[in-house]
This record gives sequence, structure tokens and C-alpha cells, in this order.
Amino acid sequence: MTAARDDLPSSLPRPAGEREQLERIWRTPRGLAFLTTVNNTNIGLLYIGTALLFFILAGILGLMIRAQLAVPENALLSAGTYNQVFTMHGTVMMFLFAIPVVEAIAVFLLPGMLGARDLPFPRLSAYAFWAYAVGGIGFFLSLFAGLAPDGGWFMYPPLTGKEYSPGLNADFWLLGIGFIEISAIAGAIELIVGILFTRAPGMTLGRMPVYAWAMLVVGVMIVFAFPAVIAGTTLLELERAYDWPFFIPGRGGDPLLWQHLFWFFGHPEVYIIFLPAAGMVSTMIPALAGTPLVGHRSIVAALVAVGFFSFALWAHHMFTAGLGLLETSLVSAASMAVAIPTGVQVFAWIATLWRGQVRINAPTLFLLGFMFIFVLGGLTGVMVAVLPFDWQVHDTYFIVAHLHYVLIGGMVFPMFAALYYWMPLVNGNRMSERLARWVFGLMFGGMNLAFFPMHITGLLGMPRRVYTYSPEMGWDLLNMLSSVGAFILALGVLLFMVDAVRTLRLPKREHGNPWRASTLEWLPADEYATRSIPQVASREPLWDHPQLAREVVDGAHWLPGSATGRRETIVTSPVRACPLYLQVLPADSWWPLAAAVGTAGFFLLLTIKLTLVAWACGIVAVASVLAWMWQSDRPPARRTAKVSDDVALPVGVTGPASHSWWGTVIMLVVDGTIFASFLFAHIHISMRLEVCPPPGSRLPAPLWPLLSCGLLLAGSLLIEWARRTAVRDTPVRVGGQGWRRLAIALALACMLGAFAADLRGQVLAGLDPTAHAWGATVAAMLAYQGLHVVLLFILACYLLARSWTGRLTPPGRATLDNCALVWHYATLQGLCIAAVLRWLPQLMG
Repeated sequence: MTAARDDLPSSLPRPAGEREQLERIWRTPRGLAFLTTVNNTNIGLLYIGTALLFFILAGILGLMIRAQLAVPENALLSAGTYNQVFTMHGTVMMFLFAIPVVEAIAVFLLPGMLGARDLPFPRLSAYAFWAYAVGGIGFFLSLFAGLAPDGGWFMYPPLTGKEYSPGLNADFWLLGIGFIEISAIAGAIELIVGILFTRAPGMTLGRMPVYAWAMLVVGVMIVFAFPAVIAGTTLLELERAYDWPFFIPGRGGDPLLWQHLFWFFGHPEVYIIFLPAAGMVSTMIPALAGTPLVGHRSIVAALVAVGFFSFALWAHHMFTAGLGLLETSLVSAASMAVAIPTGVQVFAWIATLWRGQVRINAPTLFLLGFMFIFVLGGLTGVMVAVLPFDWQVHDTYFIVAHLHYVLIGGMVFPMFAALYYWMPLVNGNRMSERLARWVFGLMFGGMNLAFFPMHITGLLGMPRRVYTYSPEMGWDLLNMLSSVGAFILALGVLLFMVDAVRTLRLPKREHGNPWRASTLEWLPADEYATRSIPQVASREPLWDHPQLAREVVDGAHWLPGSATGRRETIVTSPVRACPLYLQVLPADSWWPLAAAVGTAGFFLLLTIKLTLVAWACGIVAVASVLAWMWQSDRPPARRTAKVSDDVALPVGVTGPASHSWWGTVIMLVVDGTIFASFLFAHIHISMRLEVCPPPGSRLPAPLWPLLSCGLLLAGSLLIEWARRTAVRDTPVRVGGQGWRRLAIALALACMLGAFAADLRGQVLAGLDPTAHAWGATVAAMLAYQGLHVVLLFILACYLLARSWTGRLTPPGRATLDNCALVWHYATLQGLCIAAVLRWLPQLMG
């Protein structure tokens, strides 16, 4: 045991039984009860394993594609089957592997890397994983029923409209992607709040690891990018199910609207995949080179710049779609500009390797392979950013080659390096170095053999998405080389999986610090993470403070035991990481699993028209979420708790200082971005009109929107009054509870009345969503507002139930604070709809 130091937060030796109490509180349930685990370390491992399963399944589909194209006029797959296979290959790789695996690794690594016991919303992480796993497997099984989507992973209308895709195939994609995006957004909220609020004391933003910075940027990108595809898939499904013609030109729609919405998500998605990999590279290279990262601040700035530029590039995929020359030129310039911050990171990595003493091992090999392949993919990316060149190679196999060089080089190779590097954190054992050289050789050689010839094939004119070709085209040898390369690449992946299974079956032991890294995830840890939460004083804590590991194990730092007898972590300030309060974390529960199964069942069963059963699943999902909210929002058993010898922190807080308040704000940003996408659709359709509203449509009389706006504002004022009285009230004031219940009920009545006024006005104006796309966009915005009215009805009933049971008190008002935020947002959204519908036609007139 180390000698006690005066500057350590907690004195030594620690009381007897403290560690045993932590082990008991954080113990992972065994047997079937393991399904209830919400510990982010366990969820992260499940997440990674499931994502790798989808990687293998998508790889098998890719091998089927290459087997079909190996020789001309091949009859291995029919045209229809091939369309399903290549659509599922792209969909599974992008939606079920690439995005989930980067979130999965973050969920596993970040608690340890930030020095936290756990991230702030463990049940949300569990829900996100189970929704993804259950729904993703159900979605993949559609392939075996012949119902898999066949319109490409981009699902362009009009080919995916009801006229050309009358079956359920497209519906499986549209509804199946919905719960996958919900899962990704839930994970992003967990990561953003966790990175900002659960860092170890002293870990300022300047001392935060680059990987955490990368995931913070990615979380923000997900919040703004993913809602666009949720809105797009909703509009296309409404068109298919109810004949609302958003994308049908003959009825005022526009197929380009889908491309705008899809690629506003789709191109940032490429960087959402790349930036976590870049963050992992920036974390691994200093350890492997034995020297601090060159240009730490420049790399952080580059991560932020890439995230910013990525949203200016969505039309990068639409250069041949008929956009104006000015618009495409601006996007072309932005496509080239994004190479600058990316190049900054590459040069910083090379400089770090040059300055250090590099050890050639499995992670190093994959990192070197990553830099070679990714740089080549980046060069072809600059090429396709040039308009005349893109016009020539668009929709050819040159683009297929570029895409795979960027994604495999920019994400898959860093991921394999990360799996080798962080595998000891799982059970203390490293994977075989000898087999790793074979794995790397097969994957590096196979990847280049598979995809480099595709550049030439594309320049020779081979289009994408063709299931066969004629022998006289001269593509035979190149396609055969690509197919052989794909199978060699797959052999390398198979060898890796065999070695991974072998390693995971070895007896568990202490992981130590095999790479002599400087980051906190290599501290000795158990199911409760570290024995005490470390005080961080530098950017490389394990290098600058060699005794830190021993001190943490002895309990000499923050929160060496459990102050409340429950799972806890310390919440710190976002910038300087000063301790703010003690957060009591929720325990293991079945509710996240039940909510996830209900969510997945709702979307999947709705696809096959089992409407009643689907809505039953939806009710199960909502009820499960309400049940876990009821459990989580409890008044603390004590107001303060000691987290060190001299520091006592509040146990939980409410209002803007609370992590749950900020989680709600981020969720509302997502909500607002979805609405902004619907609003964009309305403006886009309106701008195509010669007269707005179009002939046959008219605006409601001014009385109805004015009445609606007045009721909305009244409802918000009432709910705000209820919230403010809860801040000042005490549990013994029964009369105050009664007035608060009345205010909530009246606020709900105002919200229902406002929506009824909107509907009445539109009905009297003769709104017909099936007649014209303009009316369909109006109906879509109203339907989205109606969804919020239903949500607020549920929340109002929940708040009334909490009030009747005496739980709506000042210490237990977090739910009321958060519901008030949702209420005010719904009011603002309703006001925005009224203003746009009234004033946009006048502005255009």
C-alpha cells in the first residue's frame, strides 16, 4: 500500500468493507437476469459483438455480389435477388454496422477513459442496444422471406414509390431504418451528456482525450444529421401508405426532395463513421510510439472543422441531378476544403510516429494500412469533387472503389487496430501477434486487390448496380480480380474472428497496461470501474503521474466507496470539470429491454400490416419507458454526501444544472431538426409552384390559427406556472399540489383545443393531402404536431399521477422540469406552423 499524501482527495487506509460494498452494488446479474444489465461496460461489449455479427453478415452478402459479377452473364443470382442482396449489403454495412459499432466502442471505452463509474443514462444505452439488436435481426431476416428492400441503400424515388415498388420490400427499409435511427440518436444523447458532465475531476476540455473529443463532435453531428433521414423516410412511407404525393412530379411532388433530405444525412454519415476512427488513431499512436501526440490542439480543431464542413457537402452526391451551377460549384469547393483539416490529422499522426519509437505490432500494422488506404480514398474523393470529372464517373464502379477505400480504409482498418489494442480490457489477454500478421496481410492485400481494379472498371464505363454484363465489354479480368480479392479479404476477417474467439475463451486476468498508454481506461478496474475516481492534472495522466494507478486502487481519490448505498458517479462542470453533484445511477432493470422489444415490434409489425399487434407493441414500449421514468425520478434519500475527506456534494439536482435537463434539451434539438426537415419539404414544394397555394387549395380563415396560437401560449403559461410553484413549494402544502394539478389539466386542455382549432381550420379550407404535394406537406406538419399533442397527453397524465402520489415535490421535480421543456417546444412548433402557413404564400406572392 502506498503512503498517504496530503494532496490526495481521500485519506488512507480506507475503512474495511468499502470495496466489498462496491462489488455488491455493481455486481452483474447472472443467468437470464443478465438481460437486465445496464452497466455501460456490459452493454458496450454486447453492442460491439452484435455490430461485428452484422459486419460478417453484410460481408457474406458482399461475397455473393462478387461471386455474381466474377464472370459475365452469370446466372448465380437472379436480377430481383441481386437487387435485394446489394441493397441489404449497403444497408446493413451503413446502418447496422458502421454507425452502431462506433457508438458501441464509445459506450465501452468512454466511462473508463473519462474516469467515470458509468455514463449518465445507462438505461438509455441499454434501450438503444436492445432496440438495435432485436430490430436489426428482424430486419435482416426479411431477406429470407423475399421481402428485403431492393431499391438500393439510398432508396431513390420514384423507383421506390408505390407505382414501381408495389410490395412490402421498400416498407421494410423505410420502417426498419426508423428504429435504427432512434437507437443511434439515443446513443448520441448518452455520449454527449456523458462526455460533457461525467469526466473525472480536473479533466478539463483541454486535458480531455482526443477520442472523447471525436465522439463529442460525432454525437452533435448525429443530432443534426440523422433527423433528416427520419423525416425523409416518414414522408416516403406516408406517400406509399396514404398516397400523399411528396415525390410524384405529376401531382406537385419532387423526387429531388428525397435526395436533399437523404444526403443531408448521408454525407455527414461518412464523417460520423470516420471521425471516431480518427479519434481512436489519435489515441493509439502516442502509446505505440511512446511519445505525446503532435499538434493535440490542431487535431481537436480539425475534428470540429471536419464536422462543420460535412454539412456543406450533401449535394456532393447530386452533381448530376440537375442542380444549378452556382450551387454545385459551392459544394465542389467545400468538398475540396474538407481535405485540409483531414490532412492536418494525417500529418500530425505521421509526425508523432516520426518523433517516437514505433513498435511494430498488430495495432501498428493496421494503423499503417489505414493511412495508406485512406489517403488513396481521399485523393479519389478530391477527384470526384471536380464537377467535370464527377459527371463522367458518377454511378460507375469508380465511385464504388472510392467509397470502399474511404470506408474500409477510414473505418474498418482503424477498428481492427482498436480491437487488437483494447482487447486486453475485456479479459486481460492480448490476441496473437503471429496470427495478426497473417490477418493484416490477407486483409490489406485482399482489400487492394478487390477495390483498386474497380477504379479502372469504372473508367471503362461499368455502371453500378448491374447484376451482370456482356463479355464483349472487356471487364472480365478486372471483375475476376476484384472477386478474388474480396474472398482473400474475407479470409483475413475469418482468421481474425477465430483468434478473437480463442482469446475470449482464455482465463480472465488483470489487464495491466500492455501498451504503456497514458489514458485512464488502462487503470485497474472492476465492474464498478475504478475503485476511486481519479483526480486528473495533465493530458497524459498515467505518464505524468506514475503512482496514479496504485492510488486509485487504494481508494485515495474521489468517491472511494458508495455514499448512498447505490450506484453513483460524480457529475462535473462541462469546461473545467469541477465536481458539481453526486448522481445516483439506476440499477439493472427489465424495462429497457421491454421498451426496446416493443419499439422494434411496432415498426416491424406495422410493415407487414399487423396493425393491432403493432400498436400493442407500441403501447408496451411507451408503458415501459414510463415505468423506468417512474423509478428513476425519485427524491434523494439524503441531500448531501461526502465524496472525499473535505468535499460534500449535493445528491442530485434539478433544473438546468441537471444532466437529465440537458439530455431533454438535446432530444428537443433532434425533434426540432426533424420538424425543420418537414418545414424544408414544405418550402421546397412551395417554391416550385407558380401560385401558392396551388389551384384547388386555400388557406384557413385567420380566426383559426389565431385561436390556436392563443391557446398554445396559454397552455405554456400554465405549465410554466406549475413548474415554478413546484420549485418554491414544500411537500406538506397539499393545496399547492391541487392547484398544480389543475394547472396541468388546463394546460392539456389548451393544447388539445389548439390542435382542434388547427384541424377545424384546415377542414373548412378543404385540405386534401392526396390531391397535391403542397397539401401533403401541410398535412405532414400538422400530423407531426398531433404526435406531440399525444405525447403531451401521456406526459400530463404521468405528471398528474406523480402529483396524486405526492412525488411532485421540489427535490423530485426533474420530470416536471423536463416535461415543461417539451411543452414549450410543442408550443413554439405550433406557432411556427401557423406563421409559415400564413406568411409564406404572401412572401412568395
